[in-house]
Amino acid sequence: MKYNEREESGYKLVEMSGDVDLSCSPQARKQILACLDNCDVGVLVDLSQVNYIDSSGIASLVEGYQTAKKNNLNFGLIGVSDAAMNVLQLARLDTVFPIHETVDDRLQAD
Repeated sequence: MKYNEREESGYKLVEMSGDVDLSCSPQARKQILACLDNCDVGVLVDLSQVNYIDSSGIASLVEGYQTAKKNNLNFGLIGVSDAAMNVLQLARLDTVFPIHETVDDRLQAD
């Protein structure tokens, strides 16, 4: 997994690519939680370049979502790849996470 972090309109945007699996999900978790500790509005996770995500990767997203809610911050997913969406739908989390195609779509929803 590779990731890039940037700020956009008050959100921390975490762009992930590659495989998000057991070997790298602790890094994903750490990155998401660090962004939540250091943001004004919330965190958006871009999954458009994710080829594969397993349950440990999903657990990192769930923990980020729960932490954001606890701290009254926004959390959402952007540009979810087909592979990632299949796993989210299987776990029925596609109805839990706010999911948008682009950052602009998310900003319009705020």
